Amino acid sequence: MLIGLISDTHIPDRRVKLPQKVLETFEGVDLIIHAGDITSQSVIDELETIAPVVAVEGNMDRVHGEIDLPPSKVIEAEGHKIGVIHGEVYPRGDTQQLYYHALQLEVDILVSGHSHIAQIEKIKNVILVNPGSPTNPRLSDPSVALMEINGNDISIEFIQTGRPVCSALNFYEEKAKKDKKRD
Repeated sequence: MLIGLISDTHIPDRRVKLPQKVLETFEGVDLIIHAGDITSQSVIDELETIAPVVAVEGNMDRVHGEIDLPPSKVIEAEGHKIGVIHGEVYPRGDTQQLYYHALQLEVDILVSGHSHIAQIEKIKNVILVNPGSPTNPRLSDPSVALMEINGNDISIEFIQTGRPVCSALNFYEEKAKKDKKRD
C-alpha cells in the first residue's frame, strides 16, 4: 500500500495553493494522510481527487474554524496501526513526547506535523514520521513523504516539493552559485 503523507499546508492563510509537485507526487497513492494545519476544506477536496484522505485537526484549524476534524485518528493498513495527530508538543517535534502519544494510541506508526520539518525516527517498535510542510517549512526544504507498506516492510521517502522558502537557505544557495562562477 502506498500512502502520501502531508502536513501544515496552511492554505490560504500562508500560501495560495498546493504546489503542483505535491499533486504529481501523490498520483497513484492508495491513501493520503494529512496531519493538520490544513485551514481550508479546499485542500482536502483537491487531495481527494487523487485518493481518499484521512485528516486531523491542527492548532491553526481551530483558529480558522472552517473544517471540523478530530484531534487524532487511528487506521489500519497492511496489518499496521497508524496513528495520526498534529503533534502539538513543545519543544516542537520532541520525539519522546510523540512516542508517548503513539503508546497512548497503541500504534506502531505515528504520523504528525506541527514542526514544519521533515523527520523520521524509530523508538523501540514505533516509527515516528513527520512529512514536513510543502508550503511553509522551517529551516528545511518544503516536503511531503511517501510511505510504502508491504507486510512488515515499511519504507518512507521524503520528496522535496519546491525551492526552500527560508531566506537563509536561499542565501546559502545563491552564495554557492556565485562561488562556483568565480572558480
